[in-house]
Amino acid sequence: MKKIAPYLILFLCALLLWDLLFTFGDASFHIDGDEIDGPLGAMLGILFAGGGTLIGLLVVLVVGVVLAVVMAGVGVVIVGAMAIAGLAVAAAIVPFLLPLLLPLALIWYLVSRARRNRTVQKVAV
Repeated sequence: MKKIAPYLILFLCALLLWDLLFTFGDASFHIDGDEIDGPLGAMLGILFAGGGTLIGLLVVLVVGVVLAVVMAGVGVVIVGAMAIAGLAVAAAIVPFLLPLLLPLALIWYLVSRARRNRTVQKVAV
């Protein structure tokens, strides 16, 4: 694609130059069956195309905001559901983890007691 891109851009520029140099007065615009051509038709065409682009941009912005709000709400619901599921799984596993939790609680108590003694000695000095 990198080798083709410069040739493609050059071809498109040549087509644009051909259109600018060899076609005259082909700008026309139809409103309710009336044909408006020439500079006024080109101006109205550009005006309406720009207005359509602005309306499209506004629609995309509103849809993006609505989707962000909806997905954020769905995300909150999903996170809440996962938290409840995690609590349910933890409640189901706790009886099986009790033999593991007793030595862990003992180690936790000994470490916290040693840490408390260290902080008391630092304050006393």
